Amino acid sequence: MNRGFDFDHEINRTATHSVKYDGRQAMFGSNAVIPAWVADMDFAAPPAVTQALVARARHPIYGYTLFPDSLYDALIHWMQRRHGWSIQRDWIIPCPGVVPSINAAIMAFTQPGESVIIQPPVYFPFFSAVTQTGRVLIQNPLILHNGRYTIDFDHLEDCARKAKLLLLCSPHNPVGRVWQPDELAQLSQIAEKHDLIIFSDEIHADLVYPGNQHRVLAAIAEGDTEIITAVAPSKTFNIPGLNLSALIIPDESIRRAITQTFNNFHISASNPFSIVAFEAAYCEGEEWLEALLIYLRDTRDCVTTFLTQQLPKIKVIQAEGTYLLWLDCRAMNLTDAQLKHFFIHAAGVGMNPGIQFGKEGSGFMRLNIGAPRKTILSIMQRIKLAWHTEGYL
Repeated sequence: MNRGFDFDHEINRTATHSVKYDGRQAMFGSNAVIPAWVADMDFAAPPAVTQALVARARHPIYGYTLFPDSLYDALIHWMQRRHGWSIQRDWIIPCPGVVPSINAAIMAFTQPGESVIIQPPVYFPFFSAVTQTGRVLIQNPLILHNGRYTIDFDHLEDCARKAKLLLLCSPHNPVGRVWQPDELAQLSQIAEKHDLIIFSDEIHADLVYPGNQHRVLAAIAEGDTEIITAVAPSKTFNIPGLNLSALIIPDESIRRAITQTFNNFHISASNPFSIVAFEAAYCEGEEWLEALLIYLRDTRDCVTTFLTQQLPKIKVIQAEGTYLLWLDCRAMNLTDAQLKHFFIHAAGVGMNPGIQFGKEGSGFMRLNIGAPRKTILSIMQRIKLAWHTEGYL
């Protein structure tokens, strides 16, 4: 491991008010399951982040905080270095998380009764952000062919004629696709043709496996496509509880509209701890991230090999990015309720049921592999034991 980053080290997260661990009883009805659901990791954050937080905590006043120039510079340099996208400070809007930003975009650019496109199976807050604000949900389901998901562009063209906004997940959660430049170009062409605003959730952009490359939609889009790009250090560096992300919006009128929506609700991302962690992660966390990506890749491959050899009725959709694996369990011939019961009560494993991500997720499960490999192998062994015990051979 570089500089001694020990991703095999097991850290006890119980009694830390962790959603993932201390929420097991509420989520699964049992504290005995190994949790592999909510998308945070069981790894210590980069040392530079912890050091920055400790240093800030030594100052005993935690008041309202400005966003320093150095925070903007950290993001600007990161996007240029990691993604080849040159952005300007004026384009950046710090905000309290991607999901609140999705809701703000829906309220800023659509009216009740107008339509918003999503591409299921997809991160479930995409659904509620649309329906709970009184907008109309238009679904453009992804196509699964030979173990790989693609966008149905012909159907998307039909959807775009009726919609004002598209919520894109890139890389895609939960199916793990890293969209290729030609796919993103075609997407932006459709959006420009139909005056469709795109909210591009790129929170997993840094978590891309070797052999794949994330491309920022706004960096390759042609013409005047209106794009809101959401990024954050939260998934990348395992600091989601600090609730600081950023929107990058080249178009001034779009920036002004979404800023006004945040202002109307008096929403501020200002927090003395999240600010120093954000800056430290982007400035000093790159070596840690490179080591993490190798570790996650090896874990992904380990899970794939295990299931292929020992549990062939569960197939892994090969993840190109994210630390979330999309497991195809349809060959088990169970209903979604039976599938959930099997994993929780027979195997003692707490995953997200695929049906949470839309009806296209029926028969699937989402596995979070962001944990020491020993934990992930324990999950595999539990599933194997339950498989034999319950007679699914």
